[in-house]
Amino acid sequence: MTTASTDIARSPTDLDLLFRTYHRDLTRFARGKLRDREAAADLVQDTFLRYLAHEAHGEASLSPASPRFFLWRIASNLIIDMVRRDRRRGVVASIDGLDNELVDPAPAADRRLMARQEFQAIKQALDELPPKARAALLLSRVEGLTHAEIAGRLDVSASMVTKYIMTALRHCVKRLAAFDL
Repeated sequence: MTTASTDIARSPTDLDLLFRTYHRDLTRFARGKLRDREAAADLVQDTFLRYLAHEAHGEASLSPASPRFFLWRIASNLIIDMVRRDRRRGVVASIDGLDNELVDPAPAADRRLMARQEFQAIKQALDELPPKARAALLLSRVEGLTHAEIAGRLDVSASMVTKYIMTALRHCVKRLAAFDL
């Protein structure tokens, strides 16, 4: 008693031989069309399964003259089906990428309050500075000027600019530490 699978194994179109002969080329073909290694591997596997199903249920008169041509035809049809299915489904978005899209870009109320308090503390610390020390710090940190450029604007030496900036920084650090910021 023979089963369909043993008849196929003994047939001239031995599936194992076909697999070893055409698997690599068929995979390369599918990967080139799909641009996805995993999808190509699945498609090739489905191709051989469909070929096997055809051989198991087909009549001798319906057997393909060229197994290679038939395998490529099955793969091409599966690729077309896959592309059509993907078009119907639309673009699949990862849920990981949705975090940034769903989150409100505005800061939370508590963060806005903290930012306002920090701003007030910094403004108060800067207002308490002597005018030249304040100007030297702001020209250095905000405007990005060099010590020589600041010295020219304030009409003092570059070493005095360094002293102004250090004095201003120490004062701001001390005042902000008092606000626990």
